[in-house]
Formats: sequence, C-alpha cells, structure tokens
Amino acid sequence: QVQLVESGGGLVQPGGSLRLSCAASGSISSQYRMGWYRQAPGLQRDMVATLTNRGSVNYADSVKGRFTISRDDAKNTVYLQMNSLKPEDTAVYYCNSPRLYSNGYYFPWGQGTQVTVSS
Repeated sequence: QVQLVESGGGLVQPGGSLRLSCAASGSISSQYRMGWYRQAPGLQRDMVATLTNRGSVNYADSVKGRFTISRDDAKNTVYLQMNSLKPEDTAVYYCNSPRLYSNGYYFPWGQGTQVTVSS
C-alpha cells in the first residue's frame, strides 16, 4: 500500500513562506485528485487545496492567492507553496487522495508536517 511522507514544515514568522512536500512510496499518476489538508489543535481536518491530474485546482477560501499546489507524478510528489503565511495557518499539514465516488481517502494518513506561524 502506498505510504505518504510529508515534510518541509517548520516555524516561520508571519508573512513568511514555506514549501511542503508529500512523497508517495508508490505511483500517484493514476490518482485523479491529490490534495493537502490541515488540522489545528482541537479542530477537524480541513481541505486546503486539491489538484487533479488534468490541472484543475481548488483552494480553500482562506488560502486563495497565497498557496499554490502542484504535483510531479514522475517523482510521485505533491507540493504546497505557502506564501504570506498568517498565524491562523498554524496546523499539521497532510496530503492524501480523496476518493472519487465516496467519502474517504485512498491512502492511509501520514504523520503530517507541523507548520507554526508566529513572531
């Protein structure tokens, strides 16, 4: 089964940038949609951004214009470029592939990568 490993998080000041990576242990080229999700303490996990293998993107309203999702199927990796970071972006970030015709996801969740935005 494909395993996902997120990396690239850290502590950054407000207004700063980070680039997250999600490396899959197997091929993601057949996955129609890949996405980034985040979970802040005490809150549910929410969608941040998704990208199909046809280039269609969807962003949460809170990150539009600041975050950019991309995927490199040859490297089995999904990226999230985060600019103009705000304290409310603080969360653990995860990637996964949402199922097409039902709730849930194709892969087990990875450990995530912590993003902390603070001065």
